[in-house]
Amino acid sequence: MKQTNKPRTALLALAAIPALAVPAVALAVQPMMYEKRVAQQEESLVIKAPIGGVANSKWYDYRINVNETRKELATDLRKASDIEDQRDAYEEYASELHQERGKYVKYMSKRGYRVPQVYFENL
Repeated sequence: MKQTNKPRTALLALAAIPALAVPAVALAVQPMMYEKRVAQQEESLVIKAPIGGVANSKWYDYRINVNETRKELATDLRKASDIEDQRDAYEEYASELHQERGKYVKYMSKRGYRVPQVYFENL
């Protein structure tokens, strides 16, 4: 009688599944770089609504610049060939978000509008 290789093939397929999962797990455990954390913090500070409810040209300029900065980050990360390029991209992204927010807040504060802030005391 002729033997078939079906049981052996099934065993090879089952053995390959955990081998594919290991790199995904290893990547998930990889620590986040400092520049990326700073960029995420700056991104969380992006102003989502116009200060004082005043949607003027500075508000629209701010939103356009934030969106343009996000697109530039995506392009820079696509072009990155090593970790240093990625760090530079995140650093530039965080810096630009910070500058754009600062310009918008400064302009609006000169007009008498302030960014709403919450302070916790005695915690």
